[in-house]
Amino acid sequence: MVPTLFAGASGFVFDGNVRTLQRVAAKVQRVLVVDPNPAMARLLAEHMRPLGAVEMFAAPTAEKGYAMARAVDPQLIFVEHGQSGVDGLAFTRKVRRGDLVCREAPIIMCATDATADIIFGARDAGVHEFMRKPFNIKDLERRLEAVTLKPRDWVEGVGYVGPDRRRFNSADYRGPRKRKADAVAATPAARLSQALRIVKSAAQALDTDPAQARRALAAQAEELRRVGEAVKDSRLIHAAAALASCTQADLAGPGGRADLVKRIDAVMGFMAADDKGRAAPAVTVA
Repeated sequence: MVPTLFAGASGFVFDGNVRTLQRVAAKVQRVLVVDPNPAMARLLAEHMRPLGAVEMFAAPTAEKGYAMARAVDPQLIFVEHGQSGVDGLAFTRKVRRGDLVCREAPIIMCATDATADIIFGARDAGVHEFMRKPFNIKDLERRLEAVTLKPRDWVEGVGYVGPDRRRFNSADYRGPRKRKADAVAATPAARLSQALRIVKSAAQALDTDPAQARRALAAQAEELRRVGEAVKDSRLIHAAAALASCTQADLAGPGGRADLVKRIDAVMGFMAADDKGRAAPAVTVA
């Protein structure tokens, strides 16, 4: 589909703050709208005109949306849920677990029915923000600000892939933290615990979901290296580097899988005794 280019500026958003407009605009130059109703793309395009030249790509089905996402590499995705059979949850999970360049791009889910099941389902599928229909310019502004100016840590696990769920729907939040536990979660000990529990979960999924398991192992190896550097633990740094190198190896080759398992066992040696019986963390909203 040929993109429609919207240029110029009309109206005021972000309280007329030109600097904020420029910062947001730089991160939403290519926008994909997956919705069977073409009016949705037109409405979003009109609301986003103050951001300047924005390429809006529209797709009427999840299948066509996924193909277009591969072709245009959008910086932001809006997806409908529940209208004319469009399953925004399944679409989001496919993007997050797929091989698209834009798999980590912000996704804003839009739905008329905003039940608790749908909202929490969106969170657990890997959506960045949820926006109820009908929405106004201020609703959209808060979501755009949240996904562009308030980046969230990326969680690369097996049971969950997506932005840190403790920041879900942060556009409606006005305080510095959603949970007192957030400060604890940022400590090296907490980061080590979470990374190792994800490693444990990924190791158990090497046969059932090998692609995502290796992706999760690679991500956690990098996190373990950062933790090791933060606490100046050379043993952890070296173990993490060894694990990282093995995640790229051919598991079908001679000793490939055995070597990976050996490196996993090495980093798991850093797990605290009270963590060994626990599953990978489920980061949730308070």
